[in-house]
Amino acid sequence: MAEPEFSARGVRIARWPRSLTRAGEVRIEDGRLALLTSYGSEIDSAPVTAVRAGRPWFAKADETVATVNGTRYRLTLRDGDRDRDHDSESHASGRFLAALKKAARRS
Repeated sequence: MAEPEFSARGVRIARWPRSLTRAGEVRIEDGRLALLTSYGSEIDSAPVTAVRAGRPWFAKADETVATVNGTRYRLTLRDGDRDRDHDSESHASGRFLAALKKAARRS
């Protein structure tokens, strides 16, 4: 099995207005984005070409909004190192958006 292009654990996944998990996982692998619970069961998944994601102007640096199969999810991807500068690409959310864009270009 190939290494995932992006994987983040400890992700808070919320679907307005409630939280689905506080310790979930976001994974991009084989051209698909998967949102998983802390137990590993799938919340939602879709091909990366069908996923829309971005960071709204009102979101914190570690938050991203992703639309998967028509459902909007708020993803809070926390970095292990809180003392980093506030460059958007250094945060896990910036790395997620870059990995999603890169995977969509390959597909």
